[in-house]
Amino acid sequence: MTDKAGGTGTDGALVSSGPQRAASTARTAVVWEALRTLLAGLGHASDSPLEIVDVGGGTGGAAVPLAELGHSVTVVDPSPDSLAALERRAAEAGVRVRALQGETRDLADLLPAEHAHAVLVHNVLEYVDDPAAALADAVAATRPGGAVSLLAANAVAGALHRALAGHVGDAQRLLADPEGRWGAGDPMPRRFTAERLVELVLEAGLIGPEVRGVRVFADLLPGRVFEGDPQARSRLVELEKTAAVHPALSGIATQLHVVARRP
Repeated sequence: MTDKAGGTGTDGALVSSGPQRAASTARTAVVWEALRTLLAGLGHASDSPLEIVDVGGGTGGAAVPLAELGHSVTVVDPSPDSLAALERRAAEAGVRVRALQGETRDLADLLPAEHAHAVLVHNVLEYVDDPAAALADAVAATRPGGAVSLLAANAVAGALHRALAGHVGDAQRLLADPEGRWGAGDPMPRRFTAERLVELVLEAGLIGPEVRGVRVFADLLPGRVFEGDPQARSRLVELEKTAAVHPALSGIATQLHVVARRP
């Protein structure tokens, strides 16, 4: 688990840094907008910084921009190299992010129970041995009234992308596979449907799940679309925000973003 979806995508040089960059990048704008709205709501009850835990937060692509907004952010990640890169990134941004080595199963030992206003579990459930157990660990670290943010690979998009690449048999196998994989050579250990993610969220005791599609068009458009048009990227950001909640288009997004509350 390395860099997360809140970080700088391939078009991350669009603006200078931090929250502004995350909000202006087509591959991250939808997640960033949802997080800012979520945290603004959670912050209404207190003027103090929110406690945020980014599980599998890697090199701080989401954590550092959140710290720049004034929140108290902890990254829990199994990779010491990623955590070292996180600390360098935070230092360059002039913020402090706490770095703890561990996995979801270590949260209870690393942090007090019900510690966080929000827990990010981005690009993690695809790789853990037991997604339900990992999510339960994240929920236990979330205080009542807090929220969990999930980001995971979409099985439907996986099939679409394989078919568009000419691998029709792979697409068929992926749709039929309970883990959303097209075969032994598939580098992704697991993909999810929106229905399965919502099931996991509800089984973990969370309520009110909101589902968005992330990267509906950004991963499908050829790079030449942006050549010679300085406004193309900003228009794509707005298109992604619209498509994220479109009842048909959100279902083909590369990733699914689910936000739900702990009662």
